[in-house]
Amino acid sequence: MLDLEIVPEISLGCDAWEFILGMHFSQAIAIIQSQVGIIKGVQVLYSDTNPLGVDIIINLPQDGVRLIFDPVVQRLKTIEVFNMKLVKLKYGGVYFNSPEVLPSIEQIEHSFGATHPGVYDAAKQLFALHFRGLSFYFPVDSKLHSGYAHGLGSLVFLNGASPVVSKMSLYAGSNVSENRAPSLPLACYHRQMYLDSATVMRSSYGHTKGLKLKLFTEGSGRALEPRRQCFTRELLFGDSCEDVATNLGAPNRIFFKSEDKMKIHSSSINRQAQSKRSDIFFNYFTLGIDVLFDARTQTCKKFILHTNYPGHFNFNMYHRCEFQFQLESDHPIGAGSNASDNNLDLVTPTKTDYVNLTAYTKWDEISGSLATSERPVVLHRASSTNTANPFGSTFCYGYQDLIFEVMPNNHIASVTLYNSAPPRQPAHSWQQHKMQDIRLTVA
Repeated sequence: MLDLEIVPEISLGCDAWEFILGMHFSQAIAIIQSQVGIIKGVQVLYSDTNPLGVDIIINLPQDGVRLIFDPVVQRLKTIEVFNMKLVKLKYGGVYFNSPEVLPSIEQIEHSFGATHPGVYDAAKQLFALHFRGLSFYFPVDSKLHSGYAHGLGSLVFLNGASPVVSKMSLYAGSNVSENRAPSLPLACYHRQMYLDSATVMRSSYGHTKGLKLKLFTEGSGRALEPRRQCFTRELLFGDSCEDVATNLGAPNRIFFKSEDKMKIHSSSINRQAQSKRSDIFFNYFTLGIDVLFDARTQTCKKFILHTNYPGHFNFNMYHRCEFQFQLESDHPIGAGSNASDNNLDLVTPTKTDYVNLTAYTKWDEISGSLATSERPVVLHRASSTNTANPFGSTFCYGYQDLIFEVMPNNHIASVTLYNSAPPRQPAHSWQQHKMQDIRLTVA
């Protein structure tokens, strides 16, 4: 049985670990993975069809705990204890729920003090007792509601048996129904760098130049107290490994691309040359970005931006990359012709239309405005130790120097940006770009 301490508006945990409101989904998973054999029977619940409209939930049925994450920012917004009998809980070092201490109305008022009168939900037959950042729910028969006047303590119960808590909710703010996930707490920075936004820099000729990143990490103020420090960095095609490491710090992982399933389509000379060297990935998991360096020149040639949607093979490996950029539509507004007095056809001026792309833009919005490749490359991911992929295949479409990886639910799983400016690499199709470089081995 878990033995946990609650801090209203902040956290639920113990000396070894704690679930902190505002922490990223991947950080909560890392805690659970560190407690193998202690926390069991973990369930991850999400919506395939509406991943941005339905909360992501980590359910711990054997411990009576539920972690609820905002589906957009993917940070923890509510902690629920839905079975009080499966966990020990204390506040300020004193137990208010355990096999020996029942969480009755009197016990809650003794442990947490006075608060506003409870609110009765007749449909659910529950009384809710609210403190700031903390709510308790008591099952109360509707027959007793008529005696309710000054809070739960004013009710008279048969045989003197007052109800006990059936559910507890921990959240930020004063209203559980309107609570939102807090910003990432400083306690969750762990000396890592995080992404606020990424702008894809494009030239006037339609080529990608690089990325402009707004970042934040933990800094020190005048009193040497931790605080949020924000800054901007740029990554450009042609940057060296040292340039990128100087701008972003050491990557979370370095991956040598040792296998190339498209090598068979290359000439024998190219196959021999490629076999002697391996391109290098810098994986920045907390930024949602991979940087690929050419093995020969040691310079940046590709960026991969990950959206971290549940239901994708790489879900939970990356934080969502909050990218944004514009592309000129291939279907301009106002195209047409007018007949002049001298019967010459004059083309009516057209208005340039742009497509705004973010991590939340769906594929039908993109394909309806851009002349992307009609036939996708089907991508089936699998790890080196397990060839099974329960999430199914994704579909890759090319456009200019971009490759969109699309999930079956029409959401974008990743965007690959590759250097198409001179000097060009040996001619080969965008499909080969994708199959050579997007497949990452999962540890």
